[in-house]
Amino acid sequence: MKPRLYTHAACLGHDTGPGHPERAERLGAVIQALRNGIPDLEWHEAPRATRGQLLRVHAAALLDAVLASGATESIPLDPDTVLSPGSPEAALRAAGAGVAAVDAVMNGGAETAFCAVRPPGHHATGGEAMGFCLFNNIAVAAAHAVDAHGLARVAIVDFDVHHGNGTQAIFDADPRVMYLSSHQSPLFPDTGARTDRGVGNIVNAPLPPGAGSRMFRDAWRERLLPELDAFAPLLLLVSAGFDAHWRDPLAQMQLDAADYAWLTAELRTLAARHSAGRMVSMLEGGYDLQALREGSLAHVRAMFGATVATP
Repeated sequence: MKPRLYTHAACLGHDTGPGHPERAERLGAVIQALRNGIPDLEWHEAPRATRGQLLRVHAAALLDAVLASGATESIPLDPDTVLSPGSPEAALRAAGAGVAAVDAVMNGGAETAFCAVRPPGHHATGGEAMGFCLFNNIAVAAAHAVDAHGLARVAIVDFDVHHGNGTQAIFDADPRVMYLSSHQSPLFPDTGARTDRGVGNIVNAPLPPGAGSRMFRDAWRERLLPELDAFAPLLLLVSAGFDAHWRDPLAQMQLDAADYAWLTAELRTLAARHSAGRMVSMLEGGYDLQALREGSLAHVRAMFGATVATP
């Protein structure tokens, strides 16, 4: 089976305005890198998420605020998060990509899939858009996996430099979904303490500003990957943010493409052990275009089983 990629041109139409770090060029850089670097990708158009799929994790009031605003110009929802005329369609396609990717790997159409979409999702809570995020795309995908496919154990791995506070909040009382995150602390949104455990399904590894490859890999080897292995997920989902890269302007961690390749290869090994290789990844943050190109290409190559040299 060819590796699958889900995206949609509407995701470029989410207009955050001049100077905003979460801009359409981010997605363009990722798509260009993957088209040039992985020629055998099977490209698919992301469908719209349905209202029912979104309501599994979001309040109706949030859906109405995003989808029925009738905005004819950009509206700030908070100091960081913007709703533009093109945002509702982009948000529906971004969330729908994860649902379609889950269906593909669960129904045998693919083993792994990557969703190149925006706006990102992991800061959106059940009732609030925030942190550049409108809907929580990875949470919608996870809820679809447990409800539509009946999976008893789904894991969400999040290596974005910012903690996925929305994802954790949505699932912290749901033992079917484990959430594991490495992230810089202190840093927005100032959540994700090591002591957070939910119902035994939350595992955080906060890292200090300036943390590089060694601290990042040690956190995964010693804390996060053993917990993930013990959980034995039947499906592995990934919130793939590339803003812990040393080039990123919004944080101070010091990773490079080899670190993303290393972690992804470790995750692929665990997916092979527990979930018949089933793995779906969704683009989250990353605000330097070159870092996005390098990181996403390394991640997707490793997820699809390409040989990756790591130091």
